[in-house]
Amino acid sequence: MARAIWTGAISFGLVTIPVKLYAAVQSKSVKFNQLDGQDHQRIQMKRVNAATGEEVPYARIVKGYELAKDRYVIIEPGELESLDPKKTKTIDIDAFVDLAEIDPIHYDHAYYLAPAPGGAKPYRLLVDTMAETGKVAIATVVIRSKEQLVALRAAGDVMAMTTMVFPDEVVDPKTLDEIPNADEIQSSDRELAMARQLVESLADPFEPGRYRDTYREQILAMIERKANGEVVSVEAPVEGEEAPAPDLMAALKASLDAARAGDDADAPAKKAPAKRKAPAAPKAAKTPATK
Repeated sequence: MARAIWTGAISFGLVTIPVKLYAAVQSKSVKFNQLDGQDHQRIQMKRVNAATGEEVPYARIVKGYELAKDRYVIIEPGELESLDPKKTKTIDIDAFVDLAEIDPIHYDHAYYLAPAPGGAKPYRLLVDTMAETGKVAIATVVIRSKEQLVALRAAGDVMAMTTMVFPDEVVDPKTLDEIPNADEIQSSDRELAMARQLVESLADPFEPGRYRDTYREQILAMIERKANGEVVSVEAPVEGEEAPAPDLMAALKASLDAARAGDDADAPAKKAPAKRKAPAAPKAAKTPATK
């Protein structure tokens, strides 16, 4: 059973909806401990003075902001606490916007909001209204002494809340040196037409279940084999020479031909079962088509 990590209320206008916050994503990355290669004992990380090599007790550690090399401004805990935003326990909605207006680059961590006691009716009303209008609520909330910019949206029968980065945290793509100048490099109509055909040939509804973390699965499988006493052989990867960049039109045509060939190969497999009949079976007992 999931446990709430925060409780508070959604506030907009004169409406207040008590809610509980739950994590919407669970990391499944394989984590390793650092061990001594000789006796496989855990490695301890110690706080050490870089100049003296002396281990420093936690109570003696202070926060410092580096202005220049070896020059710091020391900030005391009380000074930071005086700047903490007021903990209102309220998700204050500032505006409702269209989902398409939000660039996904602004999204950070995902959560679910569930109604707290007494909030079921207004919670349901807000979820239904946001789903019907296609609007997303932009709000602010203080979580763990940090003010967060968040987006609230309807996700089926549940309200999802995603923390967002502030605008000044997004890197301006104009600062990237490698981006080609659109005035200097332009796509021809023929290139655009072929690229569009390739995109359309690969178009498909998004099905999250189709995708798996195969690297994690391989790591876990290897761990299980080694835990069972199996010796795992390691082959060094072969580094080949970097191939020259192919001709763009030739690459587009080859990709499009491969995509079409894949579609043609799948078509008979999908149609074949519908044509077969079970031996000595009545007409109604045809094998259904594979979906």
